[in-house]
Amino acid sequence: MKRLALLAGALALTACAATQAPDAVAPTAPGFLLGLWHGFIFPVAWLVSLFSSQVAVYAVPNNGGWYDFGYFLGIVVFGVGARKSRVIYKDRVINVRARRIQE
Repeated sequence: MKRLALLAGALALTACAATQAPDAVAPTAPGFLLGLWHGFIFPVAWLVSLFSSQVAVYAVPNNGGWYDFGYFLGIVVFGVGARKSRVIYKDRVINVRARRIQE
């Protein structure tokens, strides 16, 4: 039953795919580098977009796949997803028997 619900949810989400009209893309449309920049500043742009209708988190129209790739890299590699967490585990083994012998 859970699998069916997951499948139905995934199918519902695929219906949300946005497309842009091919004639809307101009030679000066945002490309890879602007996508990279927009992905990097995504958290700030998202916060500003909550209060201003003049700011969006994604440029439309853009030049398609290269903009999307830059946007993805901007978020994941250079932006919010780039935070590194480092976990260090230290195991300390104390041999009590060896200490008693030395004393």
